[in-house]
Amino acid sequence: MAKEIVKKSTKKVKNKYYEAVGRRKTSSARVRIWEEKAPKFVINDKDYIVYLSGEKLAMSAAAPLRKTKTLEKFSVSAKVKGGGITGQTEAVRHGLARALVSYDPEFRTTLKKSGYLKRDPRKVERKKPGLKKARRAPQWSKR
Repeated sequence: MAKEIVKKSTKKVKNKYYEAVGRRKTSSARVRIWEEKAPKFVINDKDYIVYLSGEKLAMSAAAPLRKTKTLEKFSVSAKVKGGGITGQTEAVRHGLARALVSYDPEFRTTLKKSGYLKRDPRKVERKKPGLKKARRAPQWSKR
């Protein structure tokens, strides 16, 4: 007879977190939120205001928290890859809005009206052969 060894976990379970993925252009952000008494907002292990290098982009990233009046309630951690700073900001905003909806489905109507739950489908159009850019044709000369 084989003996079964049951090992109990000695780790304490930390606060439950809610996770969502947000995307914009070529950026994608994995956002986690959890309730905490001293909330912090971190993107790629840096404070979000430092990482986004400006108040305007930082306000945009935290907009779903402001809209739902939960800025002082949640800690936010985001890992972002790809794209530029604006695309990353909007990817974080999209992921944060989705995570808030998974926390409380009643936030959905508020966030949907603001447009934070919609993934912005606009991407850079590819360059076509025979053209200088995506749509810019070479200058035409009659003679």
